[in-house]
Amino acid sequence: MLDESLLDTPEGLAEADRRGLLRGAAEAGARVRTAARHAVDAGVGTLRPDGRPRAVLIAGPGAAATHAADLLGTLAGPGSPVIRLAPTGVAPAAGALRWELPGWAGSVDLLLIATPDGGEPSLSLLAEQAYRRGCSVVAVAPSGSPLGEAVAGAHGLFVPMATAPYDQEEPLAGASPGVFWALLTPLLALLDRVGLLAADPDALEKVADRLDRVAERCGPAIVTYSNPAKTLAAELADALPVVWTEGTSAGPAGRRFAAALAELSGRPALVAELPEALAAHSALLAGPLAASADPDDFFRDRVEETPALHARVVLLRDRPLGGLTAAPAARDLALSHDTPISELEPEEGGDLETLAELIAVTDFAAVYLALASAA
Repeated sequence: MLDESLLDTPEGLAEADRRGLLRGAAEAGARVRTAARHAVDAGVGTLRPDGRPRAVLIAGPGAAATHAADLLGTLAGPGSPVIRLAPTGVAPAAGALRWELPGWAGSVDLLLIATPDGGEPSLSLLAEQAYRRGCSVVAVAPSGSPLGEAVAGAHGLFVPMATAPYDQEEPLAGASPGVFWALLTPLLALLDRVGLLAADPDALEKVADRLDRVAERCGPAIVTYSNPAKTLAAELADALPVVWTEGTSAGPAGRRFAAALAELSGRPALVAELPEALAAHSALLAGPLAASADPDDFFRDRVEETPALHARVVLLRDRPLGGLTAAPAARDLALSHDTPISELEPEEGGDLETLAELIAVTDFAAVYLALASAA
């Protein structure tokens, strides 16, 4: 059950936030600026790449690396060369995970390693393997980690991860906003240099500014009725989120939101892109999860009974190409089954800015849901 009173109690939220999730979300803009500065100090801005790589391989543990690969691949556009190297192993522990380069990887490919730990032995071995194959290697990890030595030995580029003091107080959540932006920002700067996407210093500064504005609108001191993230958290309190996305930037934001809900608050969510989502989830909205599934539900005594779980559509929209939109059809389908719908649409801006806004608002919502549910 969600303690909605906690949402409007900043002191209570701060006390419940043992993993620094709210601070990570609130300081996302500052984390982008620090990470961008670390990338410049490491020499990313002075690189002179000899053309675009054939493939960009991304390795790293947890949600942050997965979401970074998803976002970078989306921004790179059709025919993106971004490939995530999924780990194998018997457990999600640093010493148990294993990564391997594909057999075809060679001198025209680029290996990116992103990890908030840096102590994974297999990632160090991966850097050495890439060096023997002739792959260029770039890593983002905490300063002083064993991975840094391995990358130096592979004649690669190491960018210290932008960290905060509270990162060391509790185990880092892979879906933590602070971790995500600390790992992603140097990779954006690097891929801008190799011509794969547009993320120059000015663009990154605009992203940081957009994240700051979201933090002002969605921070813990802003009351629920005027706070879009708290409002969304309250709306999802007893619902199964059905996340529909539309537009280039919205896809990665929706997938990250679903993953953050699972990892941070232990809540399942479904995600799909419009217009295919309408066919994929039509039967779901017409089934027992629809609000209209139980016509007697309105008159039921809820004091002694756990509320039934019903779907709620969360529509994340960017500006669709050509002005074509499936949003009206999405609203009609949801409302025809008495399924409530929440909508988020970013302010105008570049792809990076709009994506950053959608991610930031939904990150705040996932954090509020986690904190108020655990109270």
